[in-house]
Amino acid sequence: MLGLIISLIIVGLIAGALARLLVPGRQDLSIPATILLGIIGSFVGGFLGYLVFGKDGDDGFFQPSGIIGSVIGAVIVLLIWTRVRSRQ
Repeated sequence: MLGLIISLIIVGLIAGALARLLVPGRQDLSIPATILLGIIGSFVGGFLGYLVFGKDGDDGFFQPSGIIGSVIGAVIVLLIWTRVRSRQ
């Protein structure tokens, strides 16, 4: 259980940092917010992978994905976050 939490944090940090590098503009996110961005992006990437490829149905509808899916999901979440934040 502890290994799962640590790996989730590490993958979240990597995916969130890569997403912040790929999305142009300035994002005012702290390190914990970047980790949370990557973790949420991982689940979004797993959800999209399930919808597109239809695999891993036994694991449930929401599932953690690989690092590439995590980065893609984190980019999507970050783009949505910047659009919502710019309207406020």
